[in-house]
Amino acid sequence: MRPDHMVSLPQNLNRVLVIKLGALGDFVQAMGPFQAIRAALPQAQITLLTTRPFVELATRSGWFDQVWTDQRPRSIPGYWALRRQLLAGRFDMIFDLQTSDRSGNYWRMLWPHRPLISGIVKGASHPHANPDRNHMHTLERQRDQLAMAGIATVPAPRVDWMQGDIQGLNMPDRFGLIVPGGSAHRPDKRWPADRFASLAQSWAQAGLTPVIIGTGADSDWTHVVAQACPQAIDLTGQTELFQLASLCRRAEIAVGNDTGPMHLAAVAGCPCLVLYSKASDPALCAQKGPSVRLLQVDDLGDLSVASVMDRLSGTLATP
Repeated sequence: MRPDHMVSLPQNLNRVLVIKLGALGDFVQAMGPFQAIRAALPQAQITLLTTRPFVELATRSGWFDQVWTDQRPRSIPGYWALRRQLLAGRFDMIFDLQTSDRSGNYWRMLWPHRPLISGIVKGASHPHANPDRNHMHTLERQRDQLAMAGIATVPAPRVDWMQGDIQGLNMPDRFGLIVPGGSAHRPDKRWPADRFASLAQSWAQAGLTPVIIGTGADSDWTHVVAQACPQAIDLTGQTELFQLASLCRRAEIAVGNDTGPMHLAAVAGCPCLVLYSKASDPALCAQKGPSVRLLQVDDLGDLSVASVMDRLSGTLATP
């Protein structure tokens, strides 16, 4: 951060709003900033505005005093209802970690009672004014944004507090996670399902049980893997986030596309291999953790199972 943008965090912040919407990977990468804001403002009442999938996660984290659900209003009455809720919060400052047009609009519509805000919206009291922000990795960009708001120390995300009951899943002693899903509208970010199936078969033959992870929306991919590898355990649609975190801590390896569960696996400390096409730039969004490898090719359709197995060489334990 440039010296001319060094500021001190206001000391009279009693009621603070943090905005983080987005997907699982985005939420995981914001966990460091969440902790930093809580540590910097231990006496403040901190509210998170997020989307429904992350309400329980945020509530159980202990970083927030209350969690609000963004209903994503699409009508004038909906926006007026949200405005009334935000005004009733009587916030002294907003930390906009989403930095989207949508989150910026939430602050704009509070005129003439707008609180201080850290973000990129025009008129922000604590702007993230780094001209290189769009070329920074998410973690670096968020640290820089908070530094420009007066919070100098931002830890790495941690999910050790996420403990889920996996006893009923009857996991074997050795297993690896197969994460074949991803955004349905971004097929160019997915390794073909039949390659994941071949990888699962190779693991099974080596004595490592493949465990398939995904949501119901990923079933087109996960079904192919499960059908091709009867030894695999198919947990599609059967694991909530806390169980997934516990599975990641126990797994020997996780291989998957650039998708949210791989961010969680990386932070949980699971050895990970994340597959990238030219559709994503790892310099901006790569999974970060103690044991993460990346494998990028222009077109994932050209990536062979042998290349993936070669990259995993030395990672998997001998049965």
